[in-house]
Amino acid sequence: MRRIDLSDAAFLYAEKRETPMHVGGVSLYTLPDDVDELDFTEALQLGPTGAKDLRRPFGEFVSTGRAGPVGPLYWEEDDHFDLDYHFRHSALPKPGRYRELFALVSRLHSTLLDRSRPLWELHVIEGLQNRQFAVYMKMHHAAIDGVASMQLAQSICSADPSSRCFDLPMSQTAYKRHLEAMGAGRKRRVVPNENELRVVADALKQQFDTSVHLFGALRRFGGAFFGRSGNLSVPWHNVPRTSINTRVGGARRFVAQSWDLQRVKAVCEATGGTVNDIVLAMCSGALRRYLLGHHELPAHSLKAMAPVSLRDKGDFGAGNAVGFITANLATNVEDPEKRFRAIQDSMQAGKALLQGLSNREALIFMQLTQIPALLTTALGLAAQFPAFSTVISNVPGPREQLYWNGASLDGIYPASIVFDGFAMNITLVSYNQSLDFGIVACRRSLPEVQRMIDYLEQALVELEEVAGLRTRKNRPIGRKKPASRARSGANSKAKTKTNTNTSTRGKAATKTKAKTKTKGKAAPKAKAKAKAKAKAKAKSGTQNRRKAKTGSGSK
Repeated sequence: MRRIDLSDAAFLYAEKRETPMHVGGVSLYTLPDDVDELDFTEALQLGPTGAKDLRRPFGEFVSTGRAGPVGPLYWEEDDHFDLDYHFRHSALPKPGRYRELFALVSRLHSTLLDRSRPLWELHVIEGLQNRQFAVYMKMHHAAIDGVASMQLAQSICSADPSSRCFDLPMSQTAYKRHLEAMGAGRKRRVVPNENELRVVADALKQQFDTSVHLFGALRRFGGAFFGRSGNLSVPWHNVPRTSINTRVGGARRFVAQSWDLQRVKAVCEATGGTVNDIVLAMCSGALRRYLLGHHELPAHSLKAMAPVSLRDKGDFGAGNAVGFITANLATNVEDPEKRFRAIQDSMQAGKALLQGLSNREALIFMQLTQIPALLTTALGLAAQFPAFSTVISNVPGPREQLYWNGASLDGIYPASIVFDGFAMNITLVSYNQSLDFGIVACRRSLPEVQRMIDYLEQALVELEEVAGLRTRKNRPIGRKKPASRARSGANSKAKTKTNTNTSTRGKAATKTKAKTKTKGKAAPKAKAKAKAKAKAKAKSGTQNRRKAKTGSGSK
């Protein structure tokens, strides 16, 4: 048995029926022209494979020690490994559309992995139109992170259409072949030494002007949670409550879409931002529209957990090597350019926090500072005390066209985790010349999440308008229309006066409009009648006041 690291075990401790802790994704392929679909899928039926043929931990299941489920967790080799249980074949009614594919993936992504078996499943899904088929794979987050999962996909694919591979992505054979192709070494376990801890403490001292002592530095770091760090956004500080930050059910909704990478890069060049800055601004604009459409846009900005890879170059191991930056999404800013600059400043401040640290040192730093978030999740308090509003993750993928046994890989659409307090997860993969977005949300907490796809496109168009790459056609949601030039000065003044009493705005506007029309006609008889009526009313009011002073009701 091998003990599971605390950072990996945290996903197992936090898991329950309503919050499955697996990651995965959908890979979309197009069959070669000269291949029969049935022959191709039958050829994918792999031969006998034992647990020893798989790389760790994909041939191992989770076991407990003497302390039971509350104690340390371990990986234990599965002596009864059943490949047919993990490798599955499904089909959609022809001609299958993406809508049916996403509905199937939504259901598959909602179910827990069986802890008595190795924590992964692979589904080949046929029946799509235009000679396409899909592969949905899910693996527990305790076993792998997003970057490592991309390496798994690459291990069975090739840039050569004539290359053939009939190994599982998690097999030892595929792993060794991929290592040789990349000229990479195996992962070494991160064990902090005294010098690395001292560097982390020094970084904390420079950022927050604290003492060199690590625990004192962490106490001062806690002060940053209350907004005393300039543009640096931190967990829990002014995180608003929306329908995203609630307890979640077990059912999921998955939607996906691709965007041309060159469109995003063109905005980057025009604005001086990075691809990640533009992606965050797209997500910010889309979330703003979604919340406006549900009448719950909060006064404070949403905050996003933006994971960053802490892997050393050439590290192709499984497990997790990830930290995070808290991004201010500036959803409370109406102007798209100001919103983008606020996001950019926030990301630069977050990156500055890790500046000067090696990946190993940053990993230690992140493990220490993520403990409160892990505790609130494990204790079921994340919905009451959300550290972030959502998760937006940008995973770098292969930059060239890939093939699996001659079938072209058309897109890689990630499907990640949602849990209490974080009912939506937006993850994207940069593959070839596209950005492939996968959005997972709690089906009960966030209805109509498919509209996020349209909102992302509208947000990108908005950024292209800011960058001067296209003329403005449609006004974004929430922006006021300018006053019409044909409006007269008299009407403008009348509106200003009636707005002072908001409780009777409708009635006051009607009366003011009538008065304006009468004034334009200047009828003297109407004026005389109105004057006489006002005098009579004033006289009547005086008499009533006198009666009130001498009436029987007075004391």
